[in-house]
Amino acid sequence: MQVIRLEALSDNYIFVLNEPKQNIAAVVDPAEAEPVLQKLQELKAELVAIFNTHHHQDHIGGNRQLMQQFPNVIVYGGAEDKGRIVGQQVFLQQGDRVEFADRTAEVIFVPGHTRAHIAYYFPPDNPSETGELFCGDTLFAGGCGRLFEGTPTQMVHSLSKLRSLPDHTRVWCAHEYTLKNLQFALTVDAENTDLQRRYDEVKTSRSQGEATVPSLLGVEKQTNPFLRWEQPALQLATNTHDSVQTFGRLRGMKDKF
Repeated sequence: MQVIRLEALSDNYIFVLNEPKQNIAAVVDPAEAEPVLQKLQELKAELVAIFNTHHHQDHIGGNRQLMQQFPNVIVYGGAEDKGRIVGQQVFLQQGDRVEFADRTAEVIFVPGHTRAHIAYYFPPDNPSETGELFCGDTLFAGGCGRLFEGTPTQMVHSLSKLRSLPDHTRVWCAHEYTLKNLQFALTVDAENTDLQRRYDEVKTSRSQGEATVPSLLGVEKQTNPFLRWEQPALQLATNTHDSVQTFGRLRGMKDKF
C-alpha cells in the first residue's frame, strides 16, 4: 500500500492510499476534492473508500464531490459522528476493523479534539516494517489537537492509546503545524536535547519548503510534550505532579502561545 501526501487549503494534508495492482485507492480526510481527483486521474485508480477521522469541514469538505465522481465509494467515520459527516455509511467504534486492498486497519476511538474522533492504524505486515497511523487532529508532529469537544482526561486516555503503538509507526497527521509546535515545546522542555535537535532539523526542512509529515512515533515520544506528561521537566513547568493536570495546563499554555 502506497501512501501519497497531498497539500490542501492553507496547511492541511490529505492522504491517498494507492494499490496499483488493483487500480484502486482510498483517501483519508479529503479536505477538498480537486487535488484528490487530479491524483486519482494520474494514478488511473478508482476511489473505493473515504476514511474520515472526524466531522470538521477541513476533513470532510471533499466528500460530496468525490461521491458524485465515484458513486460506489464507501464513506467511513466514527459512530458518534452520525449525522455530521457527509455521506457516511459505516459507523465505526473502538476495535472495529476496516479493509483496503490487502491491508486491514484497526479503528482507535480517540475523543478529545472532538467527541467522536477516531484514528486508523494499519499494522505492519512484519515487525521490521513501519505501521501507518492516520490520526487526524488528535496527535500532531510535536503537538496535539485543541480540545473543542473533549476534556483533558479524555485526551490523555486517547493519546495513551496512540503512544502505546510501536515506535516505528509513521504518524500521518492532518496539518503542517510542526515548527510552531516545536517552538512551544522548547518553552516547556528547553533542556531536552532530542527536542533541540529536532527543532533545528524541522526549521531547516521548512525553510526549504519540505513537509514534516509523516513523523515517527518514537520521535514523538522523545520530543512531543503532549505525550510526555509524566516527565519531571514538564510537571515542573506546569506546577503539578498530576498527569492529567500537567497535560491540561500544557494544552492551555499552547492555546495562548
